[in-house]
Amino acid sequence: MTTPVHNRQQLGLKISKQFRAVRRINKHLYRVKSQSGNGNYHVNLTKIGFSCSCPDYAYRGVKCKHVHAVELSYALRQEVENVVIPEITLQCCPTCKSDNIVKHGIRRNKSGNIQRYSCKSCSKWFTFNIGFERMHATPQMITSAMQLYFSGESFRNSKRFLELQGVKISHVAVYKWIKKYATLMQNYLDKIKPKVGDAWRTDELYLKIRGNTKYLYAIMDDQTRYLIAQQVADSKFSANITPLFRKAKSITGKRPNVLISDGARNFNDAFKKEFFTRRSPRSRHIQHIRLQGDHNNNKMERFNGEVRDREKVMRGLKNSSDSKVLDGYQIYYNYIRPHEGIGNVTPAEKCGIKVQGENKWKTLIQNATLKKNVNEEENKKI
Repeated sequence: MTTPVHNRQQLGLKISKQFRAVRRINKHLYRVKSQSGNGNYHVNLTKIGFSCSCPDYAYRGVKCKHVHAVELSYALRQEVENVVIPEITLQCCPTCKSDNIVKHGIRRNKSGNIQRYSCKSCSKWFTFNIGFERMHATPQMITSAMQLYFSGESFRNSKRFLELQGVKISHVAVYKWIKKYATLMQNYLDKIKPKVGDAWRTDELYLKIRGNTKYLYAIMDDQTRYLIAQQVADSKFSANITPLFRKAKSITGKRPNVLISDGARNFNDAFKKEFFTRRSPRSRHIQHIRLQGDHNNNKMERFNGEVRDREKVMRGLKNSSDSKVLDGYQIYYNYIRPHEGIGNVTPAEKCGIKVQGENKWKTLIQNATLKKNVNEEENKKI
C-alpha cells in the first residue's frame, strides 16, 4: 500500500524540523536520517531533480518523504543565502490603493519638513511616514541620533547635535527613541536566520554601570564576526548562561562544531546542556585559550574592547533587565557598521543578509514596522 503524496509531504516537513536530520554533504548530496532514526539515506541533486536511495523512491519511483525534507531544507538555504531587507518606497494611496499619486507640497513642522502627497483617484492627501508616526522629530533626525550614540557619542552630545538642526528635545528623548526602536528591530531581526559558520566564540566582559558591576556575556561567529546573542548577568563564574546558548541555537538553527571560550565553569556547563551530543559530528569545546595560536580568543577580545571604549555612553543600562541599549548596539555592530577585518562589509552582509538604502537604520525600522503591522492584522483575523 503506497503512502499518499500529502502524507509524504507532511512526513518530510516533520523530518526537516528535527535537529540536524538533514545534513548537506556537498553542493549536490544530502544525508537524511530515516524516520526510525536507525539509519540514513542519501538524496542526490541531479539534472532532473532530487533522487533518493530509500526503497520508496527506488521501487515506486515517487518523490519520497526524504526528498520532500531536502527540498524544504534546500529552499530554506536559498532563502538564507539571499536575504534582502529592501528600502521601503511606497507608491500607492493608503486609502484606495491607487498608484495614481503625485507630490503635493511640503508639510512644515517645528521638528522638520515632511513630503505630502495627493491621490488623483480619491483626492485624499497623505504622507508616507512608516515607523515614525506621531513622532515630533523627522526620521532623519531620529536615525542620526541613533547613529551618533552608537558611534560613541553620549545622549547629551546627540541632543546637542539635534539642537543645531533646530530640534528642541531632551537627552531622555534620545534614550526613549533607542529603547523603542531597538525593541522593534530586534524582534524583527531575530526571525532572520544568519548564515554563520561552524566555529563560535564566547566570552564575558565586566561593565561598571552607575557604580554597579555587571557582566556582559556574548557569543559570536568566528568566520563572519556576527554577534549572535548576548546576555547581561550580575555575577561571573556562577551566572547561568544556558539561555544565551539556547537563544544562539534558536537564532541560527544549528549548533557549532567548535566552541571557543575561557576556562570558566559556567561556559562548560552551558555547553553540555545545549551543544553537547553523542551524534556525529560532535561539538567540541576548546577551553584552553592561549595569547597566540589557533586557540586564542582575539576576535572576541576585539569586540570586548569596542564595548569598553563605549562604556561611558552605556550608562543608560541601569540594571540587568534593562538591556535595550545593548540590543541597539548589537544591531549597529551586525547591520550598520562595516568591519575592516572582513573586507569593509557588515557581519550581516557576510552572513548573506543585505540591508538596502543609504539610511540603513530607516530601512530596518520601516521593514520591522510593516512586519509588525502584518502580524497584528493576522492576529485580528484569528
